[in-house]
Amino acid sequence: MNGAPTLPLDAQGILALAARSMFHLFSSISQGMFLVDRSGRIVWVNEGYKRFLPALGFSSVDEFVGQPVEAVIHNTQMREVLESGKPILIDLLTNKAGTFVVSRIPLHAEIEGATGDAALGEVIGAIGIVLFDHPETTLQPLISKFAMLQRDLDDARRELATQRNHPLWKQAGADGQRRAKHTFASFIGSSPAAVDVKRHARRAAQSSSPVLLLGETGTGKELLAHAIHAASARAHGPFVSLNIAAVPDTLLEAEFFGFAPGAFTGADRKGREGKFKLADGGTLFLDEIGDMPLSLQAKLLRALQEGEIEPLGSNKLLPFDARVIAATSRDLPALVRDGRFREDLYYRLNVLPLRVPPLRERRSDIPALVEALGEDMAQRSGEAPPELLPDALALLAAQHWRGNTRELRNVLEQLAMRSDSTRIDAAEVKRVLAETGLEQIAAPEPLPSVDDADQARLLRPMAEQIAELEHRAIAAALRATGGNKLATSRLLGISRATLYDRMTVAGS
Repeated sequence: MNGAPTLPLDAQGILALAARSMFHLFSSISQGMFLVDRSGRIVWVNEGYKRFLPALGFSSVDEFVGQPVEAVIHNTQMREVLESGKPILIDLLTNKAGTFVVSRIPLHAEIEGATGDAALGEVIGAIGIVLFDHPETTLQPLISKFAMLQRDLDDARRELATQRNHPLWKQAGADGQRRAKHTFASFIGSSPAAVDVKRHARRAAQSSSPVLLLGETGTGKELLAHAIHAASARAHGPFVSLNIAAVPDTLLEAEFFGFAPGAFTGADRKGREGKFKLADGGTLFLDEIGDMPLSLQAKLLRALQEGEIEPLGSNKLLPFDARVIAATSRDLPALVRDGRFREDLYYRLNVLPLRVPPLRERRSDIPALVEALGEDMAQRSGEAPPELLPDALALLAAQHWRGNTRELRNVLEQLAMRSDSTRIDAAEVKRVLAETGLEQIAAPEPLPSVDDADQARLLRPMAEQIAELEHRAIAAALRATGGNKLATSRLLGISRATLYDRMTVAGS
């Protein structure tokens, strides 16, 4: 039939043909593909993968082939595939070349005469396949959720590790549950705005009245709530937090007050204590209080006024003793005017209001925050913290930071991930800000440098420098007006009497 090859009829031949077809299919439709041998060395790359080589630091395929896979592709899990013989079909890989969706498939030697899984012999190599090289556009929702969960997990692990050595952990006992994770030292900053909010927060810690933390998202309201509890007389008691925006409305009442055994369908037969009772003797932190449904606000107000709660499905009133700290990024007075937040509850919570300043009002704190966040990132990753050059720090300090510290941390993580060097300049910061779609604000021009002579002239009493400047201005104005005193006084914007006084002092 025109020289067309005859298809093999036996099972082994069909399998071999299928394997070759699948190999060529993946090579053609993927964004890139490479092979490693049993020892983990690169032995082959296809045409598609060659475009990633410059970003990985290689100018030719010959330099790349023969290298250990871990040495040239950072964060790869190919060694795990070679050792386990099991594939990793879908994974996210981030390195110098970017972020990719990848698959890793082991290659097994064939055992002659065996069929099925029994035909798979020892691992002789593996295939790495780049499925998507721009997942930030095609898989953005999935990647964002994954990144958020990963950050939350990393934060929880880090806080748990540091918490064990904190004195509050030891005071809490062996379990260390529901204790403050931060102190005022955790709120980084020495700007007037940062010092002022910490001063007021320390005063609030000495009181037992409710505290209302107001501020944009990412400003550190929850951190201050922890610090207030840790500095209060209730520090030995529990610190219980509840993010109201994260709990469905139908479950909020049970979260607040708990429920009796069998209170509703699906309820635990043993019942459960609510957050108010768990916080007994300590502090209850209600985050995003502005998102509380109106139907529950009356019950919250009654609990705060009476100091007692009634679990769902129970007729028994339970007393509690918890100091309440609430926080919101919403405009509560506006919500009160619109009828979406009870006015009496607002006044009950707004006893000690604290406004937490946004990052743009404490720009001088940004270098210290960058250093602290960089050290924290290094502790998590095991790599050296990024070093931002002065022009890069100046550019970061100039930004608006609508997401405040959370947004700053995100940019620093991207800088650390995308930069080939630990020394980061303003050009690199501009590139990352542009790629993340953030509005860029130019850094202010640096002040001109002064030589030794200028420095000596400037380091004199201020009154002497002002008098000299006035004398020079009067002399210039007199020359311009031909010595006319009236015209000179008008030109300088002063009265003739003032002009004569200044001329007398200057000896003009």
